Amino acid sequence: MQGSANLNLMIKAARRAGRSLVKDFREVENLQVSVKGAGDFVSRADTAAEKIIRDELMAARPTYGWLGEETGAAAGTDPTRRWIVDPLDGTTNFLHGLPHWAVSIALEHKGEIVAGVVFDPSKDELFVAEKGQGAWMNESRIRVSGRRAMAEAIFATGVPFGAKKTLPAMMRDLARLMPATAGVRRWGAAALDLAYVAAGRLDGYWERELGAWDIAAGIVLVKEAGGFVEGLRAGQEALETGALVAANAELFAPFAKVLRAPE
Repeated sequence: MQGSANLNLMIKAARRAGRSLVKDFREVENLQVSVKGAGDFVSRADTAAEKIIRDELMAARPTYGWLGEETGAAAGTDPTRRWIVDPLDGTTNFLHGLPHWAVSIALEHKGEIVAGVVFDPSKDELFVAEKGQGAWMNESRIRVSGRRAMAEAIFATGVPFGAKKTLPAMMRDLARLMPATAGVRRWGAAALDLAYVAAGRLDGYWERELGAWDIAAGIVLVKEAGGFVEGLRAGQEALETGALVAANAELFAPFAKVLRAPE
């Protein structure tokens, strides 16, 4: 696709960060003898990737604001535009040598995500979208799936790890959804889950307790691919609450209805 100057800048930054992360990813297997050692290494790789992205974007657009998973928020002199970046979505997969992680970059304008890039370096898949221009994977236009029956659909989510407070709610979700669907997947990378919804590989996705950097780029991908994205609770904003539901046009209503049913 012929993207804007901003989108092309985002693609360039994502690819640069991806190349850096791929080099680090090849070293992960050598670090499995020590959880602390491997974790520290991945943290350095994550931070280095964010620096690459920030340097690239802010050099070209120094007035824009910034929100990064590693470096936090910084206001720009242009209050209407902000980069939202996750340099390594799927850190745990990366740490374990699983080739399912991504670089995620979004551009927000006046509170709306207007462009997004999700780059999966392991598979060399670049998902891009810009408001009004559709969604693409590499050189091919992508669309959400056309499935209409919940019984034929597969959905993705992120099961809370550790002692997160939303685990009981997730277990209720699974108990309601599993009997009515063809299955639920847990891939461990929210940005790629949303990109896969946009590409029709998944029929829908939901999750809680996410950062804006996890989902910003994926939101515009799904919308530009013909899907719907809303806060998990009706009337809520996904970016503000970190909880969302996304699906194709046919399944969104029944899917959201199950998730929003009274407890």
